[in-house]
Amino acid sequence: MFAPESSARSRSPRLFQWGLPVSVVGLLLLGLSGIARGDELVGNGTFAGRQLVWMLLSIPAITVALLVPYREWRRFAVPLFVLTLVLLVVVYFCPPRNGSRRWIPLGFMDVQPSELAKLAFILVLARYLMFRSSQRTVVGLIAPFLLTVIPVVLILREPDLGTSLLFFPVLFAMLIAAGARLTHLAAAFALGLLILPGLWSVMSVEQKSRVTAVFQQTDDGTIHTGDGYHLQQAKQMLALGGPWGSEVSGVALPDPEAYRLPASRTDFVICLIGERWGVPGTLLTLGLFALLIVCGLKIAAATRDPFGRLVAAGITSMLATQCVINTAMTVGLAPITGLTLPLVSYGGSSLMMTLFAIGLVGNIARHPGYDAGEEPFQFRRT
Repeated sequence: MFAPESSARSRSPRLFQWGLPVSVVGLLLLGLSGIARGDELVGNGTFAGRQLVWMLLSIPAITVALLVPYREWRRFAVPLFVLTLVLLVVVYFCPPRNGSRRWIPLGFMDVQPSELAKLAFILVLARYLMFRSSQRTVVGLIAPFLLTVIPVVLILREPDLGTSLLFFPVLFAMLIAAGARLTHLAAAFALGLLILPGLWSVMSVEQKSRVTAVFQQTDDGTIHTGDGYHLQQAKQMLALGGPWGSEVSGVALPDPEAYRLPASRTDFVICLIGERWGVPGTLLTLGLFALLIVCGLKIAAATRDPFGRLVAAGITSMLATQCVINTAMTVGLAPITGLTLPLVSYGGSSLMMTLFAIGLVGNIARHPGYDAGEEPFQFRRT
């Protein structure tokens, strides 16, 4: 099952040698430029400097992810998942911020348990699925779905609609990587559509208003309020950048109110990139995400180790889903969910966990002695 170090390295995906580092560094720099533009627009913001500090603090995290053999994390998957569930309950007893309880204040920093929950979920699901064939039956899909529903409900009640939306696409991607039958997954998807009314009933008033705002969009010049205002300002910010952005063409309007966008450096950072760098900057951001996702899929397809393949598939699908939801909500194609753009948006714990997750993908591709090759996924009957 294992190959010599030289063989593993020579057979690992060549795309990783430049694709992952280039996409990660490029997205970090674009995000920093967008955050800096947001600081300029508010007059005296300090988010760019703090984001740079978080980048430096994340270096040990990605170093650990790259150097510690990824198989070691299999032993900690279950305890880590249980810990995150406990933290997701603890967060309910913390002071609310902007109407939601998502952070645990530690004094020197705030920890967002849902960020850790995403990675813990991927690790525990990969451990569960790695040698099983039961997911190829309808009954065998029950346990993975239960593992998914528990953190989704806890996060949805914070309330955090955006993060909760990530778990089911990741589940489906990992089940496909583990060999689940597409017909069964299609039936499960249809069942999920049937329970949407139940999920709607447990959503907060704010979450419901964000969904309905997508279907109430108008471009008649009316000044919107609430969630409609956020969406209107996001689209306007992108439009103000024009083809080449304010960095090249200058500021389009002298009115500061036209550039007012709540949560611009977190949820709507791609709007700041579009305003500053225009269409080329926006396309470059999307292109780097495409490169990152292709690299992750290439690595997942190339490894023969079941745990490694599932982890790589889970992390890649998580990043892809997050990118799609975030960019879609900025142009009115999806509800405004408060979901940040990985590597690009401002955020300490989010940035650190994202870089750690990408480090794990790099570890799966390059760790000496782990066999990689174009062979089918193997199951062990249980």
